[in-house]
Amino acid sequence: MDRRTFLRWSALVPAVAAVPTVLGVPAWAAEPAFVDAYRTNLPANRTPETNAVVRILTGMQRLWRTGSTWDSGVVLDAVVLRANVRHCVAVTRARTAAEAKRAFVFDRQHQSYAAIGGLGPLADLYRRGALAVTSITAAPDGTPPAKVDDAVPVDAPAGAALGAGSHDSALGLVAQLVDTVRGTFASGNPSKYAYQYPRPWRLTADSRVEDTGRTDALGYPVYRSDVVVAPQLLRQRSTSPVDDAGFPSGHTNAFHLACLALAYAVPERFQELVARAYDLSDTRIVAGMHSPVDVIGGRVMATALAAATLADPENAALKAGAREQALQYFTAQTGTTPGTLFARAHTGADEYGDRRANAALVAHRATYGLPGRAAHTAMRVPKGAEVLLETRLPYLDAAQRREVLRTTAFPAGNPLLDGPELWGRLNLFAAADGFGAFDTGVRVVMDATRGGFSAADSWRNDIGGDGGLVKAGTGTLTLTGANSYRGGTRVEAGTLVAAAPDALGCGDVALAGGELRVSGLRVTGYHQTGGTLSVAAGSPLLVRGEATIERGSVLEVRVPGSGPAHEVEVLCARRLRGRFAAIQVDRPGHRVVPRYTPTGLSVRIQREFS
Repeated sequence: MDRRTFLRWSALVPAVAAVPTVLGVPAWAAEPAFVDAYRTNLPANRTPETNAVVRILTGMQRLWRTGSTWDSGVVLDAVVLRANVRHCVAVTRARTAAEAKRAFVFDRQHQSYAAIGGLGPLADLYRRGALAVTSITAAPDGTPPAKVDDAVPVDAPAGAALGAGSHDSALGLVAQLVDTVRGTFASGNPSKYAYQYPRPWRLTADSRVEDTGRTDALGYPVYRSDVVVAPQLLRQRSTSPVDDAGFPSGHTNAFHLACLALAYAVPERFQELVARAYDLSDTRIVAGMHSPVDVIGGRVMATALAAATLADPENAALKAGAREQALQYFTAQTGTTPGTLFARAHTGADEYGDRRANAALVAHRATYGLPGRAAHTAMRVPKGAEVLLETRLPYLDAAQRREVLRTTAFPAGNPLLDGPELWGRLNLFAAADGFGAFDTGVRVVMDATRGGFSAADSWRNDIGGDGGLVKAGTGTLTLTGANSYRGGTRVEAGTLVAAAPDALGCGDVALAGGELRVSGLRVTGYHQTGGTLSVAAGSPLLVRGEATIERGSVLEVRVPGSGPAHEVEVLCARRLRGRFAAIQVDRPGHRVVPRYTPTGLSVRIQREFS
């Protein structure tokens, strides 16, 4: 890192007055919520008072004070900004040729087209249905002779379009939704002018701009953007520095906007599209064109802009039509039903098929490990943010989706994430896995007749909190986390699947109706007044306290493989009261012989003879 650059900047006399405050509160703090003011993001508006995007990015003012010229800004937090540049240096020096070429492709390819890759096994179907095309599929082997731009290939189908596709195609409403989310009010340029934070190669010569496959005669990697130049000439390129600021990253903004719009229309790929947005955005750092703070800023503004556009009443019909069109198109093309599209969408070759890898990618790139500060700022979900989960968690109401966002948010401590309205704290990847905590009682009503996630969904987070869960409705909800919520669980209808030993937390469990499916589940107390308890043979329900079985209760024993030839436990408790009205086995031609004790129930599976 070029230490002298930062020392010079930090010694400069501040060129811009401090932010105006009243009793320590920023002058724009009383401005309308972002979703109500996002249309102020216009080229002429470059201040927090006049531009809602500039305002929500003011966490940057804790790190950097903009100067009167592009190179006269003042470093306010040298620890963070030095780490920011060190990351750029490390990444660009370690960059492989394959990584450089990949970064080049996504620099020049239409960002909305690049987002389609997050659809995985559905991507080719989407491209065909939307007539979405690109002319950039690989990086040049050498220095390009002229500017490289995406274009409609000469052999493209009639009506084909760059980006998300043609509005006149079979997926025209989806393409239109992407283009609307990336519309008139989505530019990052007003904020670039407002903050004037330089790109990494203007900060230090040690941060290397990506090559296109080889070096020039002087040994410098060659990068193609506005004109063919080598890094040592970038300070004199045709675009002036004042017009070429790094914060926030425009490509990052575009990647996230396109991915979130597609995630709304195709929520079966919600997490994969979120991971795609983070992955694509990271190529801006790999390319040497942006730093982590640039990328974080681009993601923050895109999250807010996507929510504002989707929440805008003018777009209500479009977003609903896009979701319905995508659902009908993919179910027809894959020969599935809406209720099974989710499972089919996660099969086959998939760059984002590893959920754990996706989660790790998002967790790291949320802050890139930049130094934070101890902070205990309570998470307040921005107005309108719940719309981002509208199709992913359709069986929850708006207040419940807000609670999901609050309980899965990134922790406080990063100044960019902790900006006004806390848009940067939203962790959409984690939110797609349901609640992070039940701080109050949560009642979930799922209607299986609606199909999709309303018919069946899984919550994978480790759920804590003092509240509890009531499962109602006809759908199936699966809990897979190591949960510790203390308010208990009640099943009234539908199916609740406890897919982990502590899936139902630390409280008592009550089964009043529907079905509870368990395998080696551990609970504090158990009380069944109706419904069906389904237990895997050999993996009993373990009750630390008392288990009470009342009249009308049913037990189903699930027999894996060839089935046990010996007696197996299905329920163990400190004390067992009552007996099941009926005990079933899920294997035709077999019956169950139960044996009750004061502390449990075991069964022997026998073949029935006619």
